[in-house]
Amino acid sequence: MFITLDGIDGGGKSTQIELLAKYLEGRGLQVAQFRDPGSTPLGNAVREILLHREDIPLANTAEMLLYMAARAQLVAEQIRPALESGATVICDRYLLANVVYQGSAGGMDVDALWTVGRIATGGLMPDVTIVLDLDPAIAASRIQRGQDRLEKRGIGYFEKVRAGFVDQIHKCGGHTKLVDANRPAADVHQEVVAFLNEIIP
Repeated sequence: MFITLDGIDGGGKSTQIELLAKYLEGRGLQVAQFRDPGSTPLGNAVREILLHREDIPLANTAEMLLYMAARAQLVAEQIRPALESGATVICDRYLLANVVYQGSAGGMDVDALWTVGRIATGGLMPDVTIVLDLDPAIAASRIQRGQDRLEKRGIGYFEKVRAGFVDQIHKCGGHTKLVDANRPAADVHQEVVAFLNEIIP
């Protein structure tokens, strides 16, 4: 099974992924964890450019295609082999994030992004997509590190991102769930687990 968790930074994705991985391993499943962009040499290099190399100007289309390239490599090098080996894959972000950040909030055509994304991934879409929903102002207050290139775009941008997740999640295929992340991590985890227990025998 291929599971992705998404949502704006500050929503608790890393915590929920860690809790979910431990839960699934406790059920006897082999779990593989990845992040998009990242988890490959190419993906890590692209991630550094996208998020931290502000000395390198990026046109919207170039930014979008870099995310797609990193994802294409992630699918080929890590996700497909893991799924073929029988692992349950948990990925921190996937194509939905690209559509929302560069499309819904960035002004690019969302349908075109879905099309390019399906080419980049070879049509591999998650079985389960979970979006942790949180007010951008609350999410920003939770971030304790310095802001990356995207996070510096401001609350107005992230309000569009949040609306984009709500609007586009249904296009992911498979099972989808929007989860209120403005609660204790344990409560969010219990809702995620309850949702997955409806799907996983």
